[in-house]
Amino acid sequence: MNTQLLLACWAMMTFMVLVPGPDWAYIIASGLRDRSILPALSGILIGYLAAVAAVAVGVGAAVAAMPWVLSGLTFAAAAYLVYLGMRVLIEPPGLVAGAGPGGGAETRPWLRLVQGAGVSGLNPKGLLVLVVLLPQFTDAAGAWPIPVQLAVLGLIFVGSCALVYFVVGMGARTVLRARPSAMRLVSRISGAAMVVLAVVLVVEQLSHLLG
Repeated sequence: MNTQLLLACWAMMTFMVLVPGPDWAYIIASGLRDRSILPALSGILIGYLAAVAAVAVGVGAAVAAMPWVLSGLTFAAAAYLVYLGMRVLIEPPGLVAGAGPGGGAETRPWLRLVQGAGVSGLNPKGLLVLVVLLPQFTDAAGAWPIPVQLAVLGLIFVGSCALVYFVVGMGARTVLRARPSAMRLVSRISGAAMVVLAVVLVVEQLSHLLG
């Protein structure tokens, strides 16, 4: 593939990842609550890897052609974000951080992994980015088949996610945990952000359906 095309795709993907969304809210909450952000981060990446695989084999285009599927994904994502956001608001991270090795979600990294995959895998905006944006960086005259090009470009997107969310999650751990009051405030903000994002997703989808 053309090197300039790859660099342009990487720059665009990194910009998209830097825009705060459900992934940001979830990884910040994980950084505040958990001993390690790796299960949550791995889950987010697994969700996007599944989306990249779907786009590469053509499933993404088929989903984009069926508005009712995207609507279902939107409402499912909204419900899931409300659930996660309310958990963060009801159970402050300070209580979990003070728990022992046998307490709470600290002993269930698999749950964080599954939740992370749900946050990214059910994120319709992420799917739309992969379906709509990635094909614009493919080259029909290139030596690689289009599905292979889409897979490579998708992996660039996932790599950008891994870098940005690792920095965000570790920043929440190292900076905010040293300031309990700030930690609780940001926790409430991240939990509320999940709920607000869920409302925005529903409103946007309803405007499309009723417009």
